[in-house]
Amino acid sequence: MSSISQNIKKYRKKNGVSQDKLSKLAGVTYNTIIKIESGATTNPRVETLNAIAKALGVTVDNLLNSK
Repeated sequence: MSSISQNIKKYRKKNGVSQDKLSKLAGVTYNTIIKIESGATTNPRVETLNAIAKALGVTVDNLLNSK
């Protein structure tokens, strides 16, 4: 599993947001969230990462780097 998928899942759970709710907040499909979190999509588009980061209240850097 990539650090991106782990970080999205971590911040999503920290915020108490479901995958469905995150997809709506970020304006991306539910399938996209599932694929990224499961690791099926390893290199999401920059626009997608920006939208997810904004919805989670973090930076894209937070999503890309494991800490």
